[in-house]
Amino acid sequence: MFPVSPPQQLRLSQGLDLILWLLARRRRLRVVGESMMPLLQPGEEVLVDPNSYRRHPPQPGDLVVASHPHQPGLELIKWVVYGQGDLYFIAGINLGASTDSRSFGLVSRAHLLGRVVCRFP
Repeated sequence: MFPVSPPQQLRLSQGLDLILWLLARRRRLRVVGESMMPLLQPGEEVLVDPNSYRRHPPQPGDLVVASHPHQPGLELIKWVVYGQGDLYFIAGINLGASTDSRSFGLVSRAHLLGRVVCRFP
């Protein structure tokens, strides 16, 4: 259905991840909802690198935190399916439980708030 497969695994945090979180170089975020199942379960926590996309553009397959384009303040965990220029198609893994680019369209790079790097703790 999509040109790239969704991520199948996410690594566990390591010592360096925890140090970066303590130094405020990583954000901690709790998963809400079932859109990223089976990879991420509701209630799990992840660490996000908010500076990741300052250095390079998002890549297909990246797990990202995105701001909802029509609901300010709502943050979504999704995966990048593809990008063209400054616009990205993002989706949940569990398509039946996901609100994503299929409903709100492509999102700009400015809406991508960071890359999910690992589970927490």
